[in-house]
Amino acid sequence: MPQTLRATLRLRELILDGGLRGGERLSEQPLAAQLRVSRTPLRLALGQLEHEGLLEAVPGGGFAVCTFTQEQVGDAIDLRGVLEGTAARLAAERLSDPGELEAMHGCVAQLDALVRPDRPTIEDFERYVRLNKRFHSLLILLAKSRVLETALARANAVPFASPSAFVHVQAEMPESHRILYVAQTQHRAMLEAIELGEGSRAEALAREHARIARLNLDAALASQHALERLPGAGLIVLEGGATDGG
Repeated sequence: MPQTLRATLRLRELILDGGLRGGERLSEQPLAAQLRVSRTPLRLALGQLEHEGLLEAVPGGGFAVCTFTQEQVGDAIDLRGVLEGTAARLAAERLSDPGELEAMHGCVAQLDALVRPDRPTIEDFERYVRLNKRFHSLLILLAKSRVLETALARANAVPFASPSAFVHVQAEMPESHRILYVAQTQHRAMLEAIELGEGSRAEALAREHARIARLNLDAALASQHALERLPGAGLIVLEGGATDGG
């Protein structure tokens, strides 16, 4: 694996796992030693994570780990909803062959099987994360828009904004089965709208679908136990000005 990619992956992991705290200023030399890479690939990795929104440049040079308010996280989720809504509408408008939906039909069928149990297991949630990610990736491909694909990749790089960011938090909630059921009902409805060429309906469904993540965000921030299961939770500035770790 190239040094730059290895450094990027490890740095992202350190930030989201709390190894590097929100607001912490990064020093290149010890960081390069910790990651066992030279300074050049480290600098490229730092630049990539700045582009993703996990790091910010600081006066005098260098980078610090970003922090996020609840409002900023909510805005990122809303932006994803707008972009995915556009993707769903374009998918409906640009569908030229029903066979293009074969992969999405298969994905939805597998998701259906997961939400049938009364109480999903942790393994069910793990599978749901993978299938949910696949559903949203297929949605973007069906839009047939490189511009939109790039914009969504940028939006999903913001911590907590991706479609599956809060699924593990759901696993801790008493109403977890209901939430999964509602989300899966929306997946199925989006597929139906795309198949029928109903662009406006598909767009509205996708935007409403993103609201589940907003509700999960509120639930996570209201529960210390749920918050502990959220990767990168230490980057969120809670009411009163402190991150969840301090």
